[in-house]
Parts: sequence; structure tokens; C-alpha cells
Amino acid sequence: MVKGVKPFIYFKRKTKSISKRIKLYLKHRLGWLGVPVIVTYRGFGNSSQLFVNGYVTEDKGLAKPLETNSVWMNMLSMIKRYSSDEIPGVDVKIEIDEKFHQVTTEDNGLFKTSFTNSSHAIRSNSEWLPYVATLHSDITGEDQEVSAKGELFIPGNDLDFGVISDIDDTILVSHATQTLRKLRLMLWRNARTRKPFPGVAAFYRALHSGDNGKKANPFFYVSSSEWNLYDLLEDFCRFNNFPKGVFLLRELKMNILKFWKSGGGNHEHKYEKIKMLFETYPTMSFILIGDNGQHDPEIYNRITSEFPNRVKAIYIRTIKKKRINERLNEIIDGLRKLNVPMILANDTVDAARHAAQCRYISSADIDQIILDSKEDLAKSGAPLMKKGSS
Repeated sequence: MVKGVKPFIYFKRKTKSISKRIKLYLKHRLGWLGVPVIVTYRGFGNSSQLFVNGYVTEDKGLAKPLETNSVWMNMLSMIKRYSSDEIPGVDVKIEIDEKFHQVTTEDNGLFKTSFTNSSHAIRSNSEWLPYVATLHSDITGEDQEVSAKGELFIPGNDLDFGVISDIDDTILVSHATQTLRKLRLMLWRNARTRKPFPGVAAFYRALHSGDNGKKANPFFYVSSSEWNLYDLLEDFCRFNNFPKGVFLLRELKMNILKFWKSGGGNHEHKYEKIKMLFETYPTMSFILIGDNGQHDPEIYNRITSEFPNRVKAIYIRTIKKKRINERLNEIIDGLRKLNVPMILANDTVDAARHAAQCRYISSADIDQIILDSKEDLAKSGAPLMKKGSS
């Protein structure tokens, strides 16, 4: 069979929308229809359950970004992220610890499921448990099965707390509340050229290591951005030396004509995902980090009320001075009664100093965080940790 025919037949059979069928036919005739591939996302688990998720789609042909990439190359990459055809209704085989499981992709191409953890043991050291996801050759049209490696975070006894962090305008300059500036960043920049807020990576590394420098405090990055941006966010965190963590993003509902709305809309999914983490790790306490550009203070307040004595501190980056209003002050007062400080930080150093006072990080880390802030600031040309730079 001619290469590309088998995937085309499968896509066509699963596609109900007339407009999608037309797009599929044109891509097939022009030779633009990619081979089906599996994209695995980092999962997580505990001593009893393992949570796995990923995405089956046509190959988007996304190369790793370079600082020298042109604006056109960056724009093309973003278009590819939102224009590839997902593959619904296909079985994916998951192998974990020499045991096999099967899951079927949803209408949007995502697969997500949970399995019983066969080890049932809390280990002394946290670990990343490897797994393999496989797509059968009957669908790919290739001679061999297509596989992708993934990994799951399993906490051990070597941690003091977990960190749940927002992404847009918390660690990554995004201008999420300013449509034109956000669109310019999405289209013109890539994971290499997008800017972190000064000093935030050093602060997160300090939180990861804890006050004695020997901990393995886990990170969970929760965002209203869609899974389409997973590769960009993962690359951004790796290039900027953020602690390795689990990403919890929004399900794929955006199309190429609406990608500029990424990260907006209803943020209820963030609450649901954070709640899931609290339920998955019932003995773990958390530090919550976000910004006041959207609804992080309200979400974190809600979580703190529902899970008393589980939140150590909340750090909110003040990117919008106008949103420091009566309602936010009421939230801060209410949290104070629960013995949970919500710190409104103008910059990372403000948050880091509070964390050092509470012994969440070592006081010795402050000097490095200040140094990194200055170096990051010099690279970006931005006012120190406030609204950032595009």
C-alpha cells in the first residue's frame, strides 16, 4: 500500500465533520498528511494508582527550536501545533513494569487512564517510572509498530512538600490578559527565545532542593494553555533549567482559527486538576504559586478552604496592580485566619525571602536568586520581575 494511504483511510473513517474531511482530502492529495505518532506526557502516581496520558496525532514535523529561528519558522511551528489532525478511537498499548494495559483515544486524540500500581510500596527516594506507549502498525501504515517512551512521577520519603505552579505570567512572560502582545509572543518567539521572569528558575530550584539542599520536592505545572503547547512548555522549562515536573494542561479544544485564545476562558479545569493532586497525595502539603492576572488567588483560596492544613504558603506575582482590590484583600484576610500566608510579590526575590524565613529554602540560596535575577534582567531588558518583556 502506498505510504500515507492507510493513515488517510483511517482518518477519513473517523472524521465526521465535512470541513475536516475536505481539509483531510487536500492534505492527503498534497502529501501533507503526516504519519500517526504518539506523544506521551509526563504522568504521576502514588503507591496505589498510576495516571497516564498522551496524544495520538499525525506527525507535526516540529523540529527543536533554535535561537536563530526566523519569525516565519516560529509562526509555522505554532500553526502546526494547532492544525494537525488528531486520531480518535484508536487503541494504545501501555507497558509499565512489564505489565500491559490498553486505552482508547478520545474524540480529540487524547488518551488518559489510571492503572493499579503493582509495587504498592512507598520508596525512600522519589523516582520517574518509565513506560512505553505503542500504536499498532495497522493504523500507522508502517512496517513496524510506532512507540514512544514516557515517564511517571512517584514520590518517595525524600520530600517536605510539593509545589503547584501556574505557567503563564508566573514563570513565563505571556501577557495572558493582553491579546495583541500575547499573540505576538506566541507567533514570533519559541521555547528558546521566550523569556522567564528574572530569578524564578533559581527560586524553583531552591524550592526543589529544600532548606537543606537534599530534598526532592516535586513540581506540578498547571496551566490554562492547551496540550498543543506541551512541547513548547517542556522545552522552555528544560532550556531555562526549571525543576523537572508534571504538566497539567487544558484538553485540546482549540483550532487554528482560535489558537490566540489559548490560556483564556474558564479556569475551572485548573481547580479540578489541583484538587486531583491534593486527593492523589493526601499526606502531602503544598506551596501554591501563581499571579493576579487571571484567577489564581480565587482558585488557591478555594483549594485552601477545602483542604485545611495542607497549604504552607501562596505566592502571587502582582503583574496587575489594579487587581489588588478589596476582594483580593478579603481573600488574604480569610487565608490569614487559616494560618496560610498569601504573599503578593513584586518580584521573585520578595517570594524567596519569605520562603527562606519559613525555611522552605536555604537562606544561602537568596544570593544566587538575586544574582540570577540580575542576569536574567540584563538579558531581557525588563523591569525587575514586574510585567516582563516581550
